Amino acid sequence: MIRKRSMQLFGLLIMMWAFTVQAQEKQTFSTFEEAMSGTRPLNGNSGPTNINWINDGEAYSFTERGENGAQIIKSYNPDADEETLIFSTEGLKVPGSEDPFEYVSFQWSDDSKYLLFQTNFRPVWRRSGVSDYYYYSIEEKTLDLVAKDAQTAELSPNGKKVGYERGGNLFVFDLASKKETQLTDDAEDGFYNGRFGWAYEEEFGLAQAWEWSHDSEYIAFWQSDEREVPIFQMTDYQGTHKEWVELPYPQVGDTNPTVKIGVINVEKQSKEWMQVPLEEGYIPRIYWTAEKAKLAVMHLNRAQTHMKMYMADADNGKAQMILEEESEAWIDVFDFFAGIMHYAFFPKDAKEFFWITDKDGYAHLYRYNYEGELQNQVTNGDWEVVFVHAVDSKKKKIYYSSTEDSPLERQLYVINFNGKGKKKLTDMVGRHTIDMAPEATYFIDRYSNVNTPTKVALKNASGKTVKMLEENKGVNEALKSVAFITPELSSFTNSEGDKIDIAIYKPVGFDSNKKYPMVLDVYGGPGAQSVYNEWRASAWHQYLVHNGYVVIQVNNRGGGGYGREFEKVVYKNLGHAEAQDFAEAANHMVELGYVDASKIGIRGHSYGGYMSSFSILNHPDVFNVALVGAPVTDWRLYDSIYAERYMGLEEDNEEGYINSSSTTYAPNLKGHMYIAHSTMDENVHVQNTFQLVKGLIDNGKDHDLKIFPPGAHGVAYNYPSYILLMNNYINYLDQHLK
Repeated sequence: MIRKRSMQLFGLLIMMWAFTVQAQEKQTFSTFEEAMSGTRPLNGNSGPTNINWINDGEAYSFTERGENGAQIIKSYNPDADEETLIFSTEGLKVPGSEDPFEYVSFQWSDDSKYLLFQTNFRPVWRRSGVSDYYYYSIEEKTLDLVAKDAQTAELSPNGKKVGYERGGNLFVFDLASKKETQLTDDAEDGFYNGRFGWAYEEEFGLAQAWEWSHDSEYIAFWQSDEREVPIFQMTDYQGTHKEWVELPYPQVGDTNPTVKIGVINVEKQSKEWMQVPLEEGYIPRIYWTAEKAKLAVMHLNRAQTHMKMYMADADNGKAQMILEEESEAWIDVFDFFAGIMHYAFFPKDAKEFFWITDKDGYAHLYRYNYEGELQNQVTNGDWEVVFVHAVDSKKKKIYYSSTEDSPLERQLYVINFNGKGKKKLTDMVGRHTIDMAPEATYFIDRYSNVNTPTKVALKNASGKTVKMLEENKGVNEALKSVAFITPELSSFTNSEGDKIDIAIYKPVGFDSNKKYPMVLDVYGGPGAQSVYNEWRASAWHQYLVHNGYVVIQVNNRGGGGYGREFEKVVYKNLGHAEAQDFAEAANHMVELGYVDASKIGIRGHSYGGYMSSFSILNHPDVFNVALVGAPVTDWRLYDSIYAERYMGLEEDNEEGYINSSSTTYAPNLKGHMYIAHSTMDENVHVQNTFQLVKGLIDNGKDHDLKIFPPGAHGVAYNYPSYILLMNNYINYLDQHLK
């Protein structure tokens, strides 16, 4: 018996030794470039790309690349389990030339018989650009130019015309007669029909400033006037005589763009202006309704605390307010981070609409008739509706994702219009990203959690899996050779009594008896969320944990998913609650015993850059290093739509603006600050960085600054500059935290 036990012990030691050797043999990343290439296979595939639902939701199209690089469009029919080749660029030339035909994007006609291709894209701002558009017949295999140098274009619902905006005016192209008709003719510099300027596009999330009516008889459009908006100039300082780029950019308190809504009767070429008073506010959304010639127009006051919904008559412009909502903080009309572009939904086949609002403390769906009378609250509870995927008016069901299981998860539900019959359609714990047919026939479910790489499944409207599209078995194979670190999901209670969720990445070979340097990787902006129960293979995080750092992310107050009180506590006081949560998260990690309190850094970009600078200056005894990328440093320098949404009007909150400026606290710097910015950042102007730098110099505070002249808001402008930026960050951390 003794000999047998000795052999068992010997065998166990051999197994432990073998496991240790195997772990030691797994690759660790000694450079950031190694981390980039090494994590690429760990992210896996996301399944079919560029999904478009066609044939009334009974099939979907997707894209892939041929062996020779050709762009290929295929369709898949779930009932027949059949793929069909729709289109390929192989051997195809641009009509009238010998240049190979390539496209950037495409859209389907409603009858799924034609494609409209966007080509030769030349970017303007984040979402917009100038392109050439070609029309393709699937049956005849013909490709024809429709519009050159148009900023937006769209097929009419009946498939007979293409509308587009070019040079600030609207046009239609009749596909049968091949005739172009100009619908507006009064555009000039700073004055556009059917086009937004920078501020509207950036902060209300839309690039196309016009909409076809469901019956293809009308086009509703924004007329934008930026002629009185102050001009911002920027240059990359290249050449002997530098060139300046100019754009109208309203900062806090400046004259804003003015807009009004027009409707064109396409056949008659007549125009009516909708009688919705602007009152120095905004019109962020319009919606064609199920009633012929009726357009819903949403209005916000300048402070974005008062929403009015109007119902306007396209034929005479008369408008009547049907719904009004006021709030003590801002009112959201879309969610950039969730990717949902609308909080109002007008089914085209039912005379009612839905509106997402947090007026009861959490974002929920409410149902109204066209008189603005509340029919019922559709969803309720201490959780949030974050996305509406489909509204099925025939079956009176609405499909949505929510945080009901956890703010760290996204699960799909269906519920009846009357608020009854709620059913959960996804089951695996984690984050589900849904792509559903508008007709609610099928949906593609991309899902994962911190321990499970992404899986992709095609499911029917009841949630039953029809076909697995991607299981990412290759990720599990790649994990055998890489010392990959998954995060631990944890939480702590802050000093205000709020539960704060965090993700903790521990270094390779973690020893709880050691003290490690730590980096907080933050964003922190209103409505954003950093921590999810999802699979994520970040080269930045993996490099740091492979080189002896603890990394954490924090779902701070001000973020989305946790309800109105949690998110809107930052109203008129940006920076303070977020920085407090970051500092208390750092202290919580120190209390766990394995983080060195004298070696804590914080890194962020954009709003995250604001937060990294604000945090080290407001909590100088907590943070020793701040990596600050493209930061806002004073909200008075940022665009009016965003800044006033969260900080209020300056005349009502001057002290708040001062107290929310990083530059105000420049005298407090004790540690080390590295700042990176581009002079060609049209979003967060380098003026922010220069004012912070002056504040630091005025107070004798040393810091490190790197300017990337050609870059935009991302700072880096090509692969070498990106590697340089990341290596600068790494070297700075190593210099001051190790």
